[in-house]
Amino acid sequence: MRIFSWNVNGLRAVVKKGFFDWLDSEAPDAVCLQEIKARAEDLTESIRNPEGYYATWNPAQRKGYSGVAVFTKKKPKLVHFGIGIERFDVEGRVIRIEFKDFDLLNVYFPNGTSGSERLEYKMAFYDAFLDHCEQLRAEGKELVISGDVNTAHKAVDLKNPKANAKNSGFLPEERAWVDKFISHGYVDSFRAFHPEPDQYTWWSYRFNVRAKNIGWRIDYFFVTENLAEKVKDSFIQPSVMGSDHCPIGLDIKAK
Repeated sequence: MRIFSWNVNGLRAVVKKGFFDWLDSEAPDAVCLQEIKARAEDLTESIRNPEGYYATWNPAQRKGYSGVAVFTKKKPKLVHFGIGIERFDVEGRVIRIEFKDFDLLNVYFPNGTSGSERLEYKMAFYDAFLDHCEQLRAEGKELVISGDVNTAHKAVDLKNPKANAKNSGFLPEERAWVDKFISHGYVDSFRAFHPEPDQYTWWSYRFNVRAKNIGWRIDYFFVTENLAEKVKDSFIQPSVMGSDHCPIGLDIKAK
């Protein structure tokens, strides 16, 4: 089973830049999209119901902001929205889809760069999300967690760690939460296969930094430990354009 995750930074915008050509070429079993910035009813029919896929939407209440969507080849058995906390769920940040072997979570974690209030919101979301995942595991669920985490975990995960040590996305408390999350039994699947540096998923639009590969790895596939041996590959597609993020992929043995 091949799953992709991509922060598209505006679904309508990325469609104009070849999104469906990419989707047709890759033909994944599922694709998780973050920051769609649209409601299903505001989209054209071809986007709202992509050929060959079932589409699940969880937009933010605020128009043109946040929101997630999942396209799956198989009709979802069960779909869940949010984590049960209104102040987070109104921003359309989580979809959970149940498959036979695991639940797939598509998550757009908050960005903390716009000030202390949003950083506090981000950290509160982090803790609430971990609690949510632990509750699901207590119910016997295995989890695949995809999405834009908005934090580079270690120095190897961004080009200029020293220069960004005081910037949200690489703050000690944000990185410590990723440590905490992993310590609870969630595996960073990409690093299990690719320990090498200079592997990024996001680049600023400024100063032509993408061409220079001055970026950050802030998009992840985490899997619960019992699923780790079923992961066949976890990879990044930095050459795919259309957003300030690139797609990331996971190949996992599943029914």
